[in-house]
Amino acid sequence: MIDAIQDKKGQKIVSLKLDHISDAVAKEFIICEAESTTQVRAIGEYIKRQTIDILGEKVWHSEGVSSSDWIILDYVNIVVHIFLPHVRAFYQLEELWHDAKIEEH
Repeated sequence: MIDAIQDKKGQKIVSLKLDHISDAVAKEFIICEAESTTQVRAIGEYIKRQTIDILGEKVWHSEGVSSSDWIILDYVNIVVHIFLPHVRAFYQLEELWHDAKIEEH
């Protein structure tokens, strides 16, 4: 998934490892940002294609595709968040999950 984001020029990519947090909704969040709604959509679509082609996994649930300022791709154990920069700054997921192990890519 991270390779797919990098292929489509996603920026400021981080992984939040949540598996040690008992009330976390997933084991990992992957968070990135894009410069436009077009790029947000392109990254999301590319991740979906790559996970099917390479891993044989379909997205369980997705949100935000119509507005494309924040797309969520839920693969149950991994949730991908693709943001426009101002939306990412507003929601501050990295701060909300500050006790996660953070890895920058």
